[in-house]
Amino acid sequence: MGWWQIALIVLASIVVGLFVGGFLSYLIVRLPKGIKLGSGLIPLNLLAWVLILVIIFFPSNILRIILGIPLLLFFPGYTLLAALFTKKEGIDSTGRVALSFVLSIVVVSLIGLILNYTPWGIRLEPVLYSVTSFILITSIIAWLRRRRLTEHERFAIQFLVTMPGWGEGAWDRVLSITLVIAILGALGTLGYVIATPKVEETFTEFYILGQEGKVADYPRELNVGVESRMIVGIINYEGREVSYRVEVLIDSKKSTEVGPVVLVDGQKWEGEVGFVAEVAGENQEVEFSLYKDDEGEPYLKPLRLWVNVAK
Repeated sequence: MGWWQIALIVLASIVVGLFVGGFLSYLIVRLPKGIKLGSGLIPLNLLAWVLILVIIFFPSNILRIILGIPLLLFFPGYTLLAALFTKKEGIDSTGRVALSFVLSIVVVSLIGLILNYTPWGIRLEPVLYSVTSFILITSIIAWLRRRRLTEHERFAIQFLVTMPGWGEGAWDRVLSITLVIAILGALGTLGYVIATPKVEETFTEFYILGQEGKVADYPRELNVGVESRMIVGIINYEGREVSYRVEVLIDSKKSTEVGPVVLVDGQKWEGEVGFVAEVAGENQEVEFSLYKDDEGEPYLKPLRLWVNVAK
């Protein structure tokens, strides 16, 4: 990743941090003049669905980072708190903001854990739809519970027209500064981690089985001129299409060659491979070598089997 990408991520994190910080400042600091937005659940859900549309139709990694950060780091925890603590006396504004971030991380982690054991797995679409559904369900629960309260009892966001102050005391200022720094740090770190994912390991699985398709009952006693057969398996995890071939050598002399076997990423191949011993002797080495594409050397360490050959 180039320096300009890192700079763009940091800049985007700061912009999103300022936007979210501006929104959160209305919860932290109360001023006498302002416009009440209620719980803020309706605009929050609308924004979540807008994020879905943007992420689906604009496949840009940077854009996904910018728009996905609030969806993952703040919205789930905020709506869950709105459903659990509908009264403004239940939890103060500062605690609500801090807990929204903490609970969002917990909720998203649990959703990812559950998706990991489903056929959908941890991919963009399942995570996106699951988190958005959680936000919608908890918002509906919060709305139903808020209906039972009077307007004075309900927690409400106050949109402030004037610039927010620093609070009444030094501790309020320290808490506000610390919270903003923590938000910006979390956004920058998350953006960097998402933008620089670890490269997935690529490899090929190569194995031999007995006639029954099990890791057992390998031939041990052979006869000269009589064909013996085994099952050879190849699974491609190289992330691309690969052409394989298999060579069977008996005491360093080539007996059989199979291939080319062309497999796409994730594809599996199993087939019977026959080989014939031409010289009698004990403890002869049967070697299965796997070659990839046009390489002249074995791609993996050869698989070996020792047999006795009778006349």
